[in-house]
Amino acid sequence: MLQPKKQKYRKLHRDRGGLKGRSQTGNNVSFGQYGLKCQDAGELTSRQIEAARRAMTRSIKRGGKIWIRIFPHISITRKASEVPMGSGKGSVEFYVSRVKPGRILFEMEGVTEEVAREAFRLANAKLPVKTKFVVRHA
Repeated sequence: MLQPKKQKYRKLHRDRGGLKGRSQTGNNVSFGQYGLKCQDAGELTSRQIEAARRAMTRSIKRGGKIWIRIFPHISITRKASEVPMGSGKGSVEFYVSRVKPGRILFEMEGVTEEVAREAFRLANAKLPVKTKFVVRHA
C-alpha cells in the first residue's frame, strides 16, 4: 500500500473545511488516453486506491498502462477505544489523499475505450466518491 517514506511531521491536523471548491491542479488527462475524474470531495485511503488499482489491472489483464495520479500523504490518527480524555493525540492508523471535484484519479492507455470504461467502472465500485470517465482531447 502507498504511504510516504518520510515526513516532516508525523501527525497532522484534520484540516476541516479544506475540501471546498474545485481542484485547481491535476484536473486534466496528462499521461494516458483515458481518465477517471472525481465528481465529489472526499478522502481516499491507501487501501481504497490499491483496491481500485488491482481491479483495473485485473480487468485489462495486465495490458496497457495505468497511472495513479494521487498519493496518500496525509496521516490519520486514532485513539484506542475507551481511552480517557487527555494523554495526547492517537497513533497514526492510515494515510489518505484528499480529493476535490475535478481531480483526475487514474489514467490509462494502450487499451480500447470499451476495456478502459469497464476497468474504470470496476475501480469506481471500490471508491467512496462519485467518478466520471473522461477521454483526453488531443
